[in-house]
Amino acid sequence: MNEQPSPERPAEEQWGEKDEKEEEKTHEKEEKPRDIAEKWRQDPLSAIVWAAILIIGGLALMLDNFAVPIFAGNGWSIALLCAGLLVGLEAVVRLLIPEYRRPIRGTLILAVVLFGIGLGGWIGWGVTWPLVIIAIGVSILVTGLRRGR
Repeated sequence: MNEQPSPERPAEEQWGEKDEKEEEKTHEKEEKPRDIAEKWRQDPLSAIVWAAILIIGGLALMLDNFAVPIFAGNGWSIALLCAGLLVGLEAVVRLLIPEYRRPIRGTLILAVVLFGIGLGGWIGWGVTWPLVIIAIGVSILVTGLRRGR
């Protein structure tokens, strides 16, 4: 906790280094919001996908409240199905377009889980969860095989 000055260097020099390190950490923390904003500007795909998820999800829930026959009682299921499809589409775009390429295993798993939860409201959980587990296993297998190339 309290560092003792070493015999080679005076205490003032060591404490000065400590203050500089703390100042660097504070400076790094201050720059993080800019770094995050810069990442969004460099890769707008995620921002577009999540904005679309919120818009479509909101519309599905609104139509559910207005008792539109196909949405009646299924607003959350439809919103989650759409979210899963959009996140899956993002993963496909990341595979096909080199400018947006980055690891997609987590994105695929999220897509399958969202789609599975949405599908569970329509066809039942007894069928949906085994399909979700199989799909996650396949995505991990495909990612592992692609890494071997």
